[in-house]
Amino acid sequence: MLAHAGTPDEQVALVVVVTGLWIGWAGISRIRERGFPRVPLWGGYALAVAGVAVILAGLTLPRQFMCSRNRCVVASPTPTGARPASSATITIQRPTPGEVVQGDQMEVVMTLPGGTIVAATTTKLTPDTGHIHLSLDGKLVSMTYGLVQVLDLSGIAPGEHTLQAEFVAADHGPFDPRVTASVTFTKAAS
Repeated sequence: MLAHAGTPDEQVALVVVVTGLWIGWAGISRIRERGFPRVPLWGGYALAVAGVAVILAGLTLPRQFMCSRNRCVVASPTPTGARPASSATITIQRPTPGEVVQGDQMEVVMTLPGGTIVAATTTKLTPDTGHIHLSLDGKLVSMTYGLVQVLDLSGIAPGEHTLQAEFVAADHGPFDPRVTASVTFTKAAS
């Protein structure tokens, strides 16, 4: 639910979930006759059901991405309709093409001329603001709000891999045309 912990949508979702928990607790307390004696018993059941409904609503509000340990998966469809074009370009400075990476961490350094990174998730899109998605061998591994990111390679097999960086709009959707850069590197055997 809290993919980025702090955008307005996520703050609202957190308040809604906590509210649902409180409503459900009040209903269950009445059903078990441990509180709220002025509420009729049927009202306790209604509060419990309403609490569950409110919790479910809060959990579905900002479901664009679910992330855990820099691994992110799409949890709802990407936005539809015409996508904005961006004049920004992205490059990957490190790792360099063909670089052999030692160890389980790799520093990724990028440049983004013409683009501005913003941390807020919104549906009010502008062509020069967004953030960066990093994919490793075609799988999204990180969303970053800066031009330097340390990637965990501990679960990656030794050998050749492709890193892709994509500058995306503030709603996590791609620009049209996509703003991407990629590089192939080799992870050394331990």
